[in-house]
Amino acid sequence: MLSVEIDEADFSRDIDAALSKIGRDLRLPGFRQGKAPRKVLEARIGLEAARGQALQDSIPQYLARAVRENDVDIIATPEIEVTGGHLNGPVTFTATCEVRPVVTVPGYAGLRVEIDAPTVSDTDIDDVVTAELRRQGTLTDVSRPAGVGDFVVVDLVGSRGGEPVAGLAVDDWSYEIGKKWVSPEFDDKLTGASAGAELTFTDTPNGTEEPADFVVKVTSVQELVVPDLTDEWVAANVEGFDTIAAWKESVAERMTDARWNQVRNSLVEKVTDALVELVSVDAPESMVSADLQRRVQNVVRQFASQGMDLEQWLQATGQEPATLIESFRPASLKAAKVDLALRAVVEAEGLHADDNDVERELAGIADRSNDDAIRQQMMSGSKKKPKLITVDQVRAAYQANDALVDLAAEISKSKALDWLVHNVTFVDPSGATLDSDTVVGLSAADQDLQHDNDHDPDEADS
Repeated sequence: MLSVEIDEADFSRDIDAALSKIGRDLRLPGFRQGKAPRKVLEARIGLEAARGQALQDSIPQYLARAVRENDVDIIATPEIEVTGGHLNGPVTFTATCEVRPVVTVPGYAGLRVEIDAPTVSDTDIDDVVTAELRRQGTLTDVSRPAGVGDFVVVDLVGSRGGEPVAGLAVDDWSYEIGKKWVSPEFDDKLTGASAGAELTFTDTPNGTEEPADFVVKVTSVQELVVPDLTDEWVAANVEGFDTIAAWKESVAERMTDARWNQVRNSLVEKVTDALVELVSVDAPESMVSADLQRRVQNVVRQFASQGMDLEQWLQATGQEPATLIESFRPASLKAAKVDLALRAVVEAEGLHADDNDVERELAGIADRSNDDAIRQQMMSGSKKKPKLITVDQVRAAYQANDALVDLAAEISKSKALDWLVHNVTFVDPSGATLDSDTVVGLSAADQDLQHDNDHDPDEADS
């Protein structure tokens, strides 16, 4: 609980502000609106009413200052009780605050995170090579019946009750049998057909629920003839490579990199999942509720940005608002525990954001905001230069909302998460340890820099 006393002289200025606020809407004989002296306003409004307005307007500011000065990390709106100064003298009040619990996460430094290490098989590589050969193949007319993998040139008409079905009327369409793009039985009907055949059957087109009558005329059957895979063909057709071996090696590297990038996209989620398991306490409901509210607000904004009404969408999908909100609860429960755990790592590892960290983030916020403004101006085609903001303006906005402490906390948590990603042990499903640099994606230059930073400067001088 916080106990706060407001100096009588300070509160007198708050009463002046309250009287001015009330007086803006009063019309008093002999005075311009909003220009009546304090004594006149007191006589008309009453000092008790003015003090009441001053209490209502100023207590949040004094509370925020007390919270900041006493470094109280509140997570919900405090309960305020004015204990003195209702009618005269200094104002005193108490604030019952729910504070963020401080937790420890034993074992975070030895955290083991399981991931599926990507592998590229010979079959995977051969599939890529085969696809390129087929892409550069040539279609040749054949007199035999069509089989899976062959191409047929067809005239296709689909109808219901004699009326054409949208998307099912095309002439001279080259189609590869086996793709199953049209309907469940379409490819089976074409298999075994020869040039000149006319097929009629009924089937349900993909993506629909109503059957349709098909008429398919086969104009020709074509076989895809692919080139022989030789070093000479590679040198002539695959830029940058002279041999099959070199090309396949490059394909393997590209596929491996792509699959590692997919793994890396999930690293943060997997690390935080493992971290949450170390938190033995329940997150306060106020933290969970606050996160739920943010998620719902984000959904509302996303719908609005797309010109959609969330309430209408809920009605159309038969969902209740409460059901939608509760669907976010598991994620909010995790987010609250992650918040507590990362703050614990910040404390344990001394990863607090300093003034330079905050300034860099403020500059980044200004840059991102200005980039968005410029991009929107370009998209709109307007010749009017967008109004750009400065770092000082961003800082002032955060100060006005008393949000710099929260910004520093978010930066600190980001540093803790980055520390974890670079220090946990990654293992595959069999329990074998994976190379951390490979998992995280450090380049050779990054590894050298990290290696240099790990050395003690004093040690290097000895």
